[in-house]
Amino acid sequence: MKPGTRALGIAESTDEASGRCVFCGAVVRADRTVDGVGFATATVGGLDATDAVCDVVDRTAREDVQYVLLSGVAPAWFNLVDLEAVVDAADRPVCAVSYEDSPGLETALREHFDGDARDARLGVYEGLPPRREMEVNGEMVFVRSLGLDGDDAERVVRGFTPAGGRPEPLRVARLAARGAREWRARDDREGDEDGEDRHG
Repeated sequence: MKPGTRALGIAESTDEASGRCVFCGAVVRADRTVDGVGFATATVGGLDATDAVCDVVDRTAREDVQYVLLSGVAPAWFNLVDLEAVVDAADRPVCAVSYEDSPGLETALREHFDGDARDARLGVYEGLPPRREMEVNGEMVFVRSLGLDGDDAERVVRGFTPAGGRPEPLRVARLAARGAREWRARDDREGDEDGEDRHG
């Protein structure tokens, strides 16, 4: 992987108190240089994560970004991401990376949802590419990819993971999403306190 090769990593941080989550997209070079960020929000337990991810892609995926890496496919309490839609929006390969072995989400989706909410999520989930297990720096990760075959997906994930098991674009995006979510929560609390001072 050339040092200047860029990937857009997208991760989220959930604020259960507000029912919102913050997505961050971080453009990071293979040499670990951060080259841009963008943000979007979605609802916890909703069906708008795909739109939020595509919004982040629209804001940050410049022509020199070659790959999109996504942290998992079911953020914010089963707000599933349609990877085909993300590939269409990004017009470049997409890899979704997760970090825990799992028998799959179908049973959980059937237990927690019913009717149209269940069917919509199952439709997205059943359309996802299969997960491929791989070892990176002694840690196991699980990768779904579109636009890359399995070997190329492994090359991309390894190329952007200089240490540990989390690709650097996803590590940076996760940190930035958490910081933005905490800032939003603090700003909301301070706004409520100001309102109480004015009206109390």
